[in-house]
Amino acid sequence: MLENNQKIITRPPIVVVLGHVDSGKTSILDCIRKTHVAEREAGGITQHIGAYQIEHQGKLITFIDTPGHEAFSQMRSRGAKVADIAILVVDVVEGVKEQTKEALSHIKLAQIPMIVALNKMDRPGADPEKVKRELSKGEVLVESLGGKIPSVEISAKTGQKINDLLDLILLVAEIEDFKTDLESSAEGVVVEAYLDKLKGPLATLLISKGILKKNDILTTKSTFGKVKNLENFKGENIDEAFPAMPVLVLGFEKVPRVGEKFKKFEDLEIAKAYVAKSAKKEKQGEVFVITPERKVLNLILKTDCLGTLEAIKESLKNFSQEKVILRIIKGEVGDINESDIKLAQSSKGQIIGFRVKLDKVAKVLSSNLKIKIKIFEVIYELFQEIKRTMEKIFEPEIIRQDLGKVKVLVIFWTEKRRQIVGGRVIEGKVERGSKIEIFREEQKIGQGKMINLQVKKKDVEVVEKGNECGILYEGDDKIQEGDILLFFKKTHSAKTSPE
Repeated sequence: MLENNQKIITRPPIVVVLGHVDSGKTSILDCIRKTHVAEREAGGITQHIGAYQIEHQGKLITFIDTPGHEAFSQMRSRGAKVADIAILVVDVVEGVKEQTKEALSHIKLAQIPMIVALNKMDRPGADPEKVKRELSKGEVLVESLGGKIPSVEISAKTGQKINDLLDLILLVAEIEDFKTDLESSAEGVVVEAYLDKLKGPLATLLISKGILKKNDILTTKSTFGKVKNLENFKGENIDEAFPAMPVLVLGFEKVPRVGEKFKKFEDLEIAKAYVAKSAKKEKQGEVFVITPERKVLNLILKTDCLGTLEAIKESLKNFSQEKVILRIIKGEVGDINESDIKLAQSSKGQIIGFRVKLDKVAKVLSSNLKIKIKIFEVIYELFQEIKRTMEKIFEPEIIRQDLGKVKVLVIFWTEKRRQIVGGRVIEGKVERGSKIEIFREEQKIGQGKMINLQVKKKDVEVVEKGNECGILYEGDDKIQEGDILLFFKKTHSAKTSPE
């Protein structure tokens, strides 16, 4: 409602839903969409809009449909206050997990009010009281335990108490009383962006203040444009968008970054100058210094949409790069294709995909060239894999060196796992402490190790080709006269990294 100056209004709350991977975040958003957006309208929701509005008790609520707390954190890291209220979803069967704690830390850093949604109450073994106690250890004390944080026990599957959750959101919004200046110049944040093959760059914007209209000139730090078309989350063309309203905008010169703030400019030349100045500041990139103590991991990153790509890239910046530099040599939206495979081969890089597919040509080529490709559905698992790969780079590489061969002439002594055998070195040389592979009629039949090496009953370190020797062997497989013994050793060598 309008205040006395006719400029300040109470706007709808913007809500983000966070939690661990299997807690039911997506199910909750789907349930709310199905029950609070008319079926005809819900069917028209634009695929990559990343946000939508519902109506509950005559009031609007905006939900950000992000890929997870990584994206939310990445938006916040660019200085954008994307959400007003956070819903922390916890599975009442599984309880508080490591990712629940991560999500909680992101909410605390954002310094916004929180509601705890205890999900999956329809499941056998649901124990909300246990979950509340677990949360209290992380300084999240819900109202039923004497704290100040509201909680609700829901089931996204059955719809149980979903309306109670929405009531809580409206209650928190009423207490916080989110205000905005309707008559100021339009500002807000990019919550999703991608390149449409037919239309060009598209971005979902959330307006924080002012009214956005067609033909307005907008800028972010990375791009600018003139609004050619506005669509609401149902895909309907509109002439203007109001605060807290998600709107799909066509008109940017290139795809903006998710989490960037946008603002309206009155003059196109001033907008261009602002972007050029921002780009100049960012051009001072990190100079990669690759040394024996500091390696590099080249990554080709393919994702389903730009929002996810930006979220992953931003999160990877926080990985410790003291020993291993992460270098994203290509980051794109779309399925993994032939050019990705060829780039991976030439750069000795690895391909990481998120919710994408491997096309037929790329599948055959990657198999032939033995290119490593890993595709994930969960961002957390993608990060875990990259961390493991970084650690492996500094694991010493084991190199095998074949030394020589001995033909067994006699078995002197045998007990449980040991034998003394005599033979002649027919190829190369043998060294004390070598490992031994046993071959019989050109078939490998076992493996063991040398304990001692003698010539004429005297211990020696090396026996060259053409000489006879005695060998103390240890292993589970028994040696017979006429066998060929292949001697080898393994050494550790520091791995080299791709330039």
